[in-house]
Amino acid sequence: MHIIISLLSEASETNSKGGLFDFNATLPLMALQFLALTVILNSLYYKPITNILDDREEYIRNSLTSASASLVKANELTKTYEFELAESRKSAQKIIKSAQEEAQLIVSNKLKKAQKDAEKLLLNAYNELNIQKEQALKSLEIQIDILSNQIQKKLLDN
Repeated sequence: MHIIISLLSEASETNSKGGLFDFNATLPLMALQFLALTVILNSLYYKPITNILDDREEYIRNSLTSASASLVKANELTKTYEFELAESRKSAQKIIKSAQEEAQLIVSNKLKKAQKDAEKLLLNAYNELNIQKEQALKSLEIQIDILSNQIQKKLLDN
């Protein structure tokens, strides 16, 4: 029986010691371990990650700022180039128009000159034909005179 009583006393001692919240030296030790772990994690893990995230955010912000500035500059350059292109097209059209007018003027002058040359050639050809006609008529008159004389001689001889 003595054994049973000692077992019961041990059982009652274990029930009083093994509760949910035992307030002995382990609780402050656990609290200190938790605080030490928090400090270590904060210094070794969270601060570097926070710094990396802050640097990344700053890099993204700077990239967006420079991208927007580049976009504004690109838009200005585009407007400038479009304006210059429009001016170039206008000047090219003016040059083409003046070149066409010059070409038409040159063509009309050459055409007039060619017409004058053709008229001169026609006049010369007409004059030469008239001269040849007169020469042919003269030679025909001579031949007619010769033939008429021969006919007269033959008629008179008979």
